[in-house]
Amino acid sequence: MKKSALKCLALALMMPLYSLVHAQSTTLYHGWWQGRLLRADAQDIVFNFEVKDSAGKTILYIRNAGERLLVDQVTLKGDSVNIQMPFFESSFRSTIQPDGSLKGVYVRKGAVGERLQPFIALSHTGDRFALTNGPASVHVEGRYAVRFVNEKGFTQDTAVGEFYQQGNSVTGTFLTPTGDYRYLEGVVSGDSLKVSTFDGSHAFVFAAKVGPDRSLKGKLYAGAAPSSGWEGVFNTQASLPEGAAVAKLLNKDSTQLHFRFPDLDSNLVSINDALFKGKVVVITIMGSWCPNCMDETHYLSGWYDQNHARGVEIIGLAYERTTDFQRSKTGLQTFKDRFAVHYPFLITGVTVGDPDKTPKTLPQLDAIKAFPSMLILDKKGNVRIIRAGFEGPGTGDHYLQFQKQFNSWIDQLLSEEG
Repeated sequence: MKKSALKCLALALMMPLYSLVHAQSTTLYHGWWQGRLLRADAQDIVFNFEVKDSAGKTILYIRNAGERLLVDQVTLKGDSVNIQMPFFESSFRSTIQPDGSLKGVYVRKGAVGERLQPFIALSHTGDRFALTNGPASVHVEGRYAVRFVNEKGFTQDTAVGEFYQQGNSVTGTFLTPTGDYRYLEGVVSGDSLKVSTFDGSHAFVFAAKVGPDRSLKGKLYAGAAPSSGWEGVFNTQASLPEGAAVAKLLNKDSTQLHFRFPDLDSNLVSINDALFKGKVVVITIMGSWCPNCMDETHYLSGWYDQNHARGVEIIGLAYERTTDFQRSKTGLQTFKDRFAVHYPFLITGVTVGDPDKTPKTLPQLDAIKAFPSMLILDKKGNVRIIRAGFEGPGTGDHYLQFQKQFNSWIDQLLSEEG
C-alpha cells in the first residue's frame, strides 16, 4: 500500500510537467519563424514566415524581401499542422515538437505522384542566414552578367543579376530571357553572399564567394535537386540576348489566330467570338504552376478592371501539368479567386511538357518558349506584338518599365481604326 501511495504521489507531481509539455507541443507560436527545406548536402533552402491570428483564424505570411505572400489555409489538429500553399499544388505536413518547433515534409504534386522533402521550422526568429563569417567585408550592390553552369562548366543559361545592399542585408533578383527569379533576400557575411527565395514553387539558395573585383562564383541549390554552379561579373551594362525566348509567327501573311477552348465552367470560348470583335485582345500564355504567371496575373487583373471598358479584352490561355480538366480547373480557380480575375482562363488540355503543345494549340507560331508569353492582337484580330516572360515587382525599375511599355502598346492599338 505504501509503494502504491508513493506511485500515485509521483504521478500527481508529474501531471503539471506533462500538461506543460503537452501544451507546448500543441500550440503554434504566433510571430516570426525560420523555415528550412532540408537537403542531403546540408545546404538547406532557408526562408522566413510570420504566423498571425486573423479574426480567430491562424494564417501566415511568407516573406521574400518586399513580398508578403498570404497563406490562409492553415489547419491545426492536436499537434498536427498542415499548411496548404495558395498556388502551385504544394503544402507542408508537420507536427509541433515539444520545444515548439515544426517537423515534417514539404509536398509538391508533379504530373504524376508527389515529391516529398524534409522540412523543419524554428520559432522566435526572423533571421534568414547567420553571419557565420562576420560583418560584410565586400560590397555586391549593382548589376552583374551571370551565367549558370553545369558540373562540367558548360553554360546552361544566362541572366542579369541585380543586387541591393544595406550593411549585411542583401535583396535582389536574376532576370532571364523567360522572366525573373522573383524576390531574393539574404546576407553578405565576410566575403560570402547567400540569398534565397521560397514561394511554393521557387525554392532556391544562391551562395557565392565575392572576389576583389566584385566577381561572384558559387553554387545554386534548388529544392532537393543536385547543386549546380553560377558565376557573375560586375557589369553596369549587362543585358539579356534580345528576343531569345520570343515566339514568332510562322507566316507573316497569316497573322490571325484560330482557337477554341473551354473556360473553367466548361463553356467553349473562341477567339472569333463576338466578344472579341473590334477589340484589342491580350492573350497571356500561362499556367497555375508558374510563379512569374502569378505576378503577371496579379498585374493584369487590376489593369483589366481599370481598362477593359476602353475596348480591351484579356484571355488567359493555360497549359497545365496534366490533361486532367478538373485538376487544371482547381489550380486555375485559385489564381482567379486570389487575384479577383474577371477575364476568362481557357484550359487548352495540353500539358506544358508536351513537345507538340504549340502545333496542337497555336499552330500559327513557331514555338512557345517561355511562360508567361504575351500576344497582343489589334482590333482586326492580327497579332501585332509578341512578348516573352514577365518582369515582376521583384525586379523594381524593370517592372515599372514593362508597365509603361505595355500601356503604350495598348494606347497605340486603341487609337487605330478597327
